[in-house]
Amino acid sequence: MPTVSVKRDLLFEALGQKYTDEEFDELCFEFGLELDEITSEKEILSREQGDEKAEGASDVVLYKIDVPANRYDLLCLEGLVRGLQVFKEKLEAPRYKRVSPADGGEPQRLVITEETASVRPHAVAAVLRNITFTQERYESFIELQEKLHQNVCRKRTLVAIGTHDLDTISGPFTYTAKAPGDIRFKPLNQSKEYTATELMSLYKTDSHLRHYLHIIENEPLYPIIYDSNGIVLSMPPIINGDHSKISLNTKNVFIECTATDLTKAKVTLDMVVTMFSEYCDEPFTVEEAEVVYPDGRLCVYPELAYRTETLSGDFINKRVGINESVESIAQLLTRMYLRSEVSGEGDLIQVEIPPTRSDVIHACDIMEDAAIAYGFNNIVRSTPRTYTVANQLPLNKLTELLRQDLAAAGFTEALTFALCSQEDIADKLRKNITETRAVHISNPKTAEFQVARTSLLPGLLKTLAANRKMPLPLKLFEISDVVLKDETKDVGARNNRRLCAVYYNKSPGFEVIHGLLDRVMQLLDVKPGRNQGYNIQAAEDSTFFPGRCAEIFSCGKSIGHLGVLHPDVISRFELTMPCSAIDIDIEPFL
Repeated sequence: MPTVSVKRDLLFEALGQKYTDEEFDELCFEFGLELDEITSEKEILSREQGDEKAEGASDVVLYKIDVPANRYDLLCLEGLVRGLQVFKEKLEAPRYKRVSPADGGEPQRLVITEETASVRPHAVAAVLRNITFTQERYESFIELQEKLHQNVCRKRTLVAIGTHDLDTISGPFTYTAKAPGDIRFKPLNQSKEYTATELMSLYKTDSHLRHYLHIIENEPLYPIIYDSNGIVLSMPPIINGDHSKISLNTKNVFIECTATDLTKAKVTLDMVVTMFSEYCDEPFTVEEAEVVYPDGRLCVYPELAYRTETLSGDFINKRVGINESVESIAQLLTRMYLRSEVSGEGDLIQVEIPPTRSDVIHACDIMEDAAIAYGFNNIVRSTPRTYTVANQLPLNKLTELLRQDLAAAGFTEALTFALCSQEDIADKLRKNITETRAVHISNPKTAEFQVARTSLLPGLLKTLAANRKMPLPLKLFEISDVVLKDETKDVGARNNRRLCAVYYNKSPGFEVIHGLLDRVMQLLDVKPGRNQGYNIQAAEDSTFFPGRCAEIFSCGKSIGHLGVLHPDVISRFELTMPCSAIDIDIEPFL
């Protein structure tokens, strides 16, 4: 959950009322928030960097408030205050309007060229006209952009926000992409011009911006926005230009959002303009801007779209567990920033979803808001009308019992990643990837997580490698799921619960692994024998040393292998001593 830090006195001034810490904590709970911490800048610095660094820091009391991850409208002081005042029925939810330029002129225009298609193909824009900033408002404006970047914008990978002093630049603006060597401008808070290539090197040591460089640094073209005079506004998603930076004296703000996801861009733009349009000379109005796409399409932003949903009072009453009239439910929803009224047809309620509530997608979201406004503590506890008896899944119960006994046998349990590289389950085990029935990740983030594991053995061997300096012998086990392709399943794959154990020492220790197999079978009450019991037969498996591998059978069905691992497997996992392993399927014993 995102955490919003607000100055207590500033918050109470905006709310028009003072609260004790306990009263405000209770108000947050009623509104579906949580007052996480009461602190100060000085206390935070002292805790994180020591008392010396905290010298001279502010003692102003800060409230740290946990906000639901999808409530982007509560990520700044303005939205938080507006939401609480509407909830307390001290204020009616404002209506946001998109307006044309007051002087009757043409709207600002952003032209997108076809070169952007390969990097960040979408853009939206708007203008906040005649806005008045104070130091607190300015800081909140910057902080909101950062919060949105971390949340809905997914650390700028989906959307990047740029804000500019419109009086320092002139439209129409051009959003294009160029080779890094062809881009040159003075970035924000720098004293000289740099090429894009130089900037990428400069910001590799920047504690803030270095986290975003990977988004475009390997692209042949970098996105860039110019005004009609060739002045660079920004190089998204990295940095804005210094020429158009906003300040306390800025009166007109041009906002552009470039994106790989158009829907997220629209939501982000709506959030920025709705939160701060209250400081314009004409509150809650936003001047439109035109965006021209490479195919000639012309779109006008921000959308500031209102939509209406209709649902019944009975739907909410039954799912929340209350018995309220439709008029009362409509009032509850209105307090949650969802202007509602009874339609006059039966018990139907018409709910208007404003542009600030992009989190409302389904009727269940509206029902949840009604429950919050009613008060979770006010919902009467009742006995469910249907009775079910919970029970542990037999497979999980068997797993837990085996875990305890394997630990008692002197083996240490490991929990390894369910995803691994193709190399881990194929090349390193001396197998062909096409024979593994592995489920591949279509867009892996790293080479370490390319496929779902088909064996527990690679994870245990990597764990051995990470702990090879520990005293010998090392005895590890894991009982978890692997994933195998299965055309008979509706999803094309199935989970398979397996037991894997390894013994790593100066000698192979095959007898230790064999003894572990006998102990497991004893616990499962499976006697030695070919037909109704278990037995092992010599087998060949490329993962194991020739002549040192056996296939395990139970009731005539193959359930796995045990043996001494092949030296190539040992060396590929960066181990230096012999290792024995057992890998069996435990599902047949249910």
